Amino acid sequence: MNSLHLRATLGSRGIDLELDVLEGETVAVLGPNGAGKSTLLQLISGVVAPDAGIVRLGEDVLTDTASNTIVPIHARGVATLAQEALLFPHMDARTNVAFAPRSTGANRATARAVADTWLGAVGASHLADRRPAQLSGGQAQRIAIARALAADPRLLLLDEPLAALDVDTAPGIRRVLRTVLRESGRTALIVTHDLLDVVALADSVAVIDGGRVVERGSVTEVLTAPRSEFGARIAGVNLISGRAVDAENSTSLTTNWGVTVHGSGRHTTGTSVVAVFSPAAVSVHLTAPHASPRNVFEVVIEEMEVQGSGIRVRSRPQPDGSPGMAADITPAAVSDLGLEPGRSVFFVVKSREVALHPALPSAARSDGYRRS
Repeated sequence: MNSLHLRATLGSRGIDLELDVLEGETVAVLGPNGAGKSTLLQLISGVVAPDAGIVRLGEDVLTDTASNTIVPIHARGVATLAQEALLFPHMDARTNVAFAPRSTGANRATARAVADTWLGAVGASHLADRRPAQLSGGQAQRIAIARALAADPRLLLLDEPLAALDVDTAPGIRRVLRTVLRESGRTALIVTHDLLDVVALADSVAVIDGGRVVERGSVTEVLTAPRSEFGARIAGVNLISGRAVDAENSTSLTTNWGVTVHGSGRHTTGTSVVAVFSPAAVSVHLTAPHASPRNVFEVVIEEMEVQGSGIRVRSRPQPDGSPGMAADITPAAVSDLGLEPGRSVFFVVKSREVALHPALPSAARSDGYRRS
């Protein structure tokens, strides 16, 4: 079995992580810069040892501080694919790929056959005799993917593998990764900041913030009903945290700075909940409307940016430091209202457009995520 279980702390980096990955599952690892995403991969690959914890791949223990077990990097059955291809410059593409099975004891003929198989799988057979200096960025990354898979890893770690590619090359490499991950049934983690990687490659999502897993769920769950600030940011929705209160026979949310948000979804009074709603559901007014049922928020505009064919208007951060709310409106509306950064306005959203969900705990969930 190639399922993954990790529980690790690393005081120097503020890390307290717990993560479970099913065999054959691809998990997208999301989070802000410095959250601990790369450290997670380093703990799994063995580049970094935790202060305390365990890393288990299937039934095999790779790291266990309690028993002082540290399996060497080369013996873990883990392959890492990074932003840069990092091919050996003095070897042609076939020899680069063949290096992986050769390093595990395969003879030359077998290694070449494995290399040719994987070069074919990534659409790079015609590049077999070229050296890295003769390859484009996208071609080199195809060879790097083939080399990683030629090692027959039990677990594949992808650290922003498309970040260094241009917009014309990335879609092709994304398709290659999708095909090989699906067809090989390989367990994989992909660290990314690109929403396209999430929807195209991943089965589920783990959001890391402050050195902890703060959200874990299927791609659909996280993108349609995020329960962490970063999850909401990448999903492109608004999120407000607070506690459930009973108001007029329906559940509402009250923030710690005294704002009440009305929405759908009943929850026990006093429990932590989050309100989620789309920027497209928000209208902008210069004066507060009094029609019901609506949520009316007095805000100060911080920035405006082009979003598709419209304008996204974002308010200053919330009093608790969480990101400001966003509203998507037309350029004509921006002009008619005379909107600009620093202006006070009212964001208005109908109650039926707001969904209330239970908030996830700030620390890692002990049960991990399980697909049904």
